[in-house]
Amino acid sequence: MNLFISRSKLIAKSILILQLSVFSVTAEQITQSAVAMPDAFSAQAAKSILEQGGNAVDAAITAQFVLAVTLPEAGNIGGGGFMLIHKDGQGDFIDYRETAPNAAHRDMYLDEQDEVIANKSIYGIHASGVPGSVAGMWLAHKKHGTLAWKTLLQPAVTLAEQGFVVPPKLAQQITQYITELKNNDIDVNFGDYFATATANKVFKQPQLATTLKRIRDEGQDGFYKGETANIIAKFIHQHGGIINQDDLKNYTAKSRTPITANWNGYQVLTSPPPSSGGIAILQWLKMYELQKPSTGLVHNSTQYIHLLAEIGKRVFADRAEYLGDPDFYTVPVNALTNIDYLKKRSNDISLTTITSTESINPGLHESEQTTHFSIVDKMGNAVANTTTINLPFGSGVVVEGAGFILNNEMDDFSAKPGVMNVFGAIGGKANEIQPHKRMLSSMTPTILLKNNTVKMVTGSPGGTTIISSVYESILNAVEFNMSADEVVNSPRFHHQLWPKNVIRAHSGLESSVKAQLIKMGYTLDERHFGDMHVIINNAGKLDAASEKTGRGVSSVF
Repeated sequence: MNLFISRSKLIAKSILILQLSVFSVTAEQITQSAVAMPDAFSAQAAKSILEQGGNAVDAAITAQFVLAVTLPEAGNIGGGGFMLIHKDGQGDFIDYRETAPNAAHRDMYLDEQDEVIANKSIYGIHASGVPGSVAGMWLAHKKHGTLAWKTLLQPAVTLAEQGFVVPPKLAQQITQYITELKNNDIDVNFGDYFATATANKVFKQPQLATTLKRIRDEGQDGFYKGETANIIAKFIHQHGGIINQDDLKNYTAKSRTPITANWNGYQVLTSPPPSSGGIAILQWLKMYELQKPSTGLVHNSTQYIHLLAEIGKRVFADRAEYLGDPDFYTVPVNALTNIDYLKKRSNDISLTTITSTESINPGLHESEQTTHFSIVDKMGNAVANTTTINLPFGSGVVVEGAGFILNNEMDDFSAKPGVMNVFGAIGGKANEIQPHKRMLSSMTPTILLKNNTVKMVTGSPGGTTIISSVYESILNAVEFNMSADEVVNSPRFHHQLWPKNVIRAHSGLESSVKAQLIKMGYTLDERHFGDMHVIINNAGKLDAASEKTGRGVSSVF
């Protein structure tokens, strides 16, 4: 109780007591629906599907395709992602992560001196993996959908064909990206398609509309086979790329078993490999419980931030060594999340000094542009969906004749052992490039359960910072009893072993805390990250929020 008062001295004790009851009451049946979406168009479309009697998965499919039209910096049919589902009391995880093409190989981004070629895995035709989004939505619909596929696709078709009014923030992002491409002499065709997107004006995408119609009418075959596949393969071949028709035809989305673990009286339902995030947040949450003082810690205090940064060093060392595509590499999930292992892993943490970065090795002795949305339906089903084309606007390449942006997810592989990718993440053999392999991801859609009832749905974009956003959102809700609005807008921070002793943080941390962290030896990189969309179940009453810095819209109905 004193912790919460320290966090907000202006809040009266009576209000505090009410808030403390949020996560301690017996779970009650959910009778409302809620959406927390990255833009107004997807929020309205998802809400409409739920009001037509669709379930959370139906609404998620519609939202995914709408975002491919209205959120081109991250929403996509040219990328991939993960959908975590809690439906009828059971968990499911739809893995629609992109894969390396058949012609890909371990050293494809190295020059003759075995050095990484700058930008080759980030911009242009060689940066893209085989897209998985359409196949993922098709599999989710086959397993869990209730409304007709065509019904779910039509809102996206309409928005692409008739256009949508461009939000000023999107127009600004497009202008900035085009300028960045020019300043860096990057020769891609992004501007040919998006330069005319003007703030508060209608923007139409006829090529994308035609592609979406084929998907609407033919299902996943409308993308991976036939005319669309021919257009994609021909375009990529003409520009020297390696994705071909067989790569498209042979792509498969997979249903995997979510990771489940008990923590602090809750069941955490989270993302399995090829996500690194599920294992990471469980390590973070469990080591935090092991190492926090018995008197607790004040939210966003120096000691709190330092402890979680120290845990982060160990989490990211394990990530670099042991995590990859489980179809190619045996990921030791149970060993990495075992409580005895985590006790040993964290027993040398000091609450007053920084551990030497160079001394943090993997613990076992054997190996940012993205978007997220959360949905809960009135039946108590929930979807946490995180989808990506990697950096904002992906590779910068639009498939001529099909109207969608190709991802640049190949950068999420380890191009060379020990070399950082664009997010500063280091990888090794477990995440090296191989044909048909899924690249390691930080996307971490997560659902918190109490007595098998949904208590929280959370997730975020942000590259490797996704993991920090997710575990901190859970601590904000459970440990500090915050509302959904407080959860998504409270300042967050991130540390990932390398760069050495650098903590990336939102603005809003107290100046005394920042000064103390710097005195300890940390360097602060004050930049925003993430865009959270969270739903919390307060004794049967849903509370939804989207982060204020983005274009998100949330509603309960």
